[in-house]
Amino acid sequence: MSKTKICIDYPLSTKSHSIVWNLIGHAHGLSKWLADYVEEKNGIFTFKWGETWTQQDVRTSEVIRAEENHYIRLKWDVNEDDEDYWEMRIEKSDFTGKLSLIITDHVDDDDVDYMKEVWNGNLERLHAISGL
Repeated sequence: MSKTKICIDYPLSTKSHSIVWNLIGHAHGLSKWLADYVEEKNGIFTFKWGETWTQQDVRTSEVIRAEENHYIRLKWDVNEDDEDYWEMRIEKSDFTGKLSLIITDHVDDDDVDYMKEVWNGNLERLHAISGL
């Protein structure tokens, strides 16, 4: 199945790269908004959704590249194509000086609208827990 690259630009209400980085570049930050539980060991993040006493969805993602306070690029364990990655990037507007979180993901053509909704829901949770 072919993939589509999606990008979501989420404006932030902070000028601090380190605050955003703590929420996207570390397991404890990601577990506040992206999954119920996140663990990182040797560049491999394990994401869990659901409670331990019920059915859990567990996926792992390997860090391909990261630059502290700027971006993290990962690859899901189920992606066969080396070009398929997901990324969270902090960018500063040259005009306003404000930060944005740029989400890039590669999704199946049939899942584009669904995955945009998933990311938008995740970003709403990010805002709710952090005020960003």
